[in-house]
Amino acid sequence: MCRIRVQSSIHLQRIMYLEEAILHLSKDARMLPILQSTSLAPLEPSGNVYFDLLNSIVSQQLSIRAAETIFNRFCALFPEAYPTAEKLLNTSAEQLRAVGLSNQKATYLKNVAAFALDNNFDTVPWNNMADEEVMNLLTRIKGVGRWTSEMILIFTLDRPDIFPTDDLGIQQAMIRLCSLASTGKSLHRDMVAHAECWRPYRSTASRLLWRWKDLRTSF
Repeated sequence: MCRIRVQSSIHLQRIMYLEEAILHLSKDARMLPILQSTSLAPLEPSGNVYFDLLNSIVSQQLSIRAAETIFNRFCALFPEAYPTAEKLLNTSAEQLRAVGLSNQKATYLKNVAAFALDNNFDTVPWNNMADEEVMNLLTRIKGVGRWTSEMILIFTLDRPDIFPTDDLGIQQAMIRLCSLASTGKSLHRDMVAHAECWRPYRSTASRLLWRWKDLRTSF
């Protein structure tokens, strides 16, 4: 019973936080059409950086359906469908390729497993680390770049103010929303400048931009 109450309390806090973020974002007139046409559910972050890194690597450059299928096949290789770092390192490349993984992704998955063991991921104080500290640690893994680290910060660690300017979907949405004509580094600078007023809720703004982009068919 106590556990149910704690979970309900956490869920209520997340609902209240989302409402607070949306109220703040609604002060920007550009966001109003998005807020009127797009809905979000509160995030339910797993907190499991290791597992979510594996999922992110498998999902790269795949459709949602294909990514889910391959990741489920990958997990099914392991007891209780959980690829512990030790067991993953002892899994052959042939077994990993058999479930639909490329040689590169199989290597990257093993890189994550080895790094997690070497750095005792189970004891890393993720919640006490600044965003840049998390990013600097994760990007030391070959195969994990800034974008993947930002996804971990948003969806796994529930960090509130992440704005992934390298994400193609965010770029497309920002170009349309703010009528941006710039490209490259100039586009990044313009995106950051336009999103400044969304602080400290840029993670919620990013989630809204992704949803809004997906709802539109003219991109």
